[in-house]
Amino acid sequence: DVQLVESGGGSVQAGGSLRLSCQASGYTANGSYCMAWFRQIPGKEREGVATIEKDGKTTYAESVRGRFTISQDNAKNTVYLQMNSLNSEDTAMYYCVAGEPSTCRPDGSGSQFKYWGRGTQVTVS
Repeated sequence: DVQLVESGGGSVQAGGSLRLSCQASGYTANGSYCMAWFRQIPGKEREGVATIEKDGKTTYAESVRGRFTISQDNAKNTVYLQMNSLNSEDTAMYYCVAGEPSTCRPDGSGSQFKYWGRGTQVTVS
């Protein structure tokens, strides 16, 4: 079974930073893969945050561009999300996601991704 385990969530004051991590196990891509972070903000639809491809190409949602950075360490089978300049609108459950969609972008609600972690809560006050 493919498992994705998030960590690093918590509470932080506005303007602060957090770094989330996602450790993957049991995952093998044919020739390429896409990993991503999605989030669900209270009262809103689930939305994409960022994606990263096997070759390192990244894509960001407009709402986090310039503040968040997605990265990966293939040797450790880990994906990270560095979040800076956090504000109250970033409060959400953050999910680590993996799959092989036709396009690797943080679009829609994430239905194009097959594997999901259980999520980690981020609260900004």
